[in-house]
Amino acid sequence: MAVTVRIPTPLRSLTKGQAEVEVAAETVAGLIEGLEKQYPGLMERLVDEGGEVRRFINFYVNEEDIRFLQGATTALKAGDKVSIVPAIAGGG
Repeated sequence: MAVTVRIPTPLRSLTKGQAEVEVAAETVAGLIEGLEKQYPGLMERLVDEGGEVRRFINFYVNEEDIRFLQGATTALKAGDKVSIVPAIAGGG
C-alpha cells in the first residue's frame, strides 16, 4: 500500500529534488526503510544509531504527530500523507 511522503527541502538532494515521493509501507518504521531502499543515505538523516527517530525530526501522519500516536510503529494505510518536518531552532 502506497503512502505519499512530503520531503523537506534540506533532504531533497537525496530524493533527486522531489518534494513528494510514494513509498509502500505498513508502519512509519517500514516507511523509513522503504525510503532508504529508494533513496540511499536518507535513513541516517532520520534515525539515530539505535534506530530511533532523531529528536529533531518530526513525522506527521495525516497532520498527527507520531509522538502522540504509536511512534515508529504507527500504522499506515493506502492514501495516507506523511510529512517529515525537521525541528527549527533559533531565536535571539
